[in-house]
Amino acid sequence: MTLSLSTVHATYRPRREAPTLMAYYTVWSQRRALATLDAARLQDIGISKVDAAREAARPFWDLPC
Repeated sequence: MTLSLSTVHATYRPRREAPTLMAYYTVWSQRRALATLDAARLQDIGISKVDAAREAARPFWDLPC
């Protein structure tokens, strides 16, 4: 089997670094703050009450991509 530069380049995927404790805390605190917003504030940022509740219910380790 012969490897060419294009084959190696196409299969290379850089590693993502592991999330830090600060990342977990930040996501947790943002979700808690989102859970406390009233309907008027949610409308200001364009999020429905259902979407806000769904996001706030996610566990802290479920980080966004």
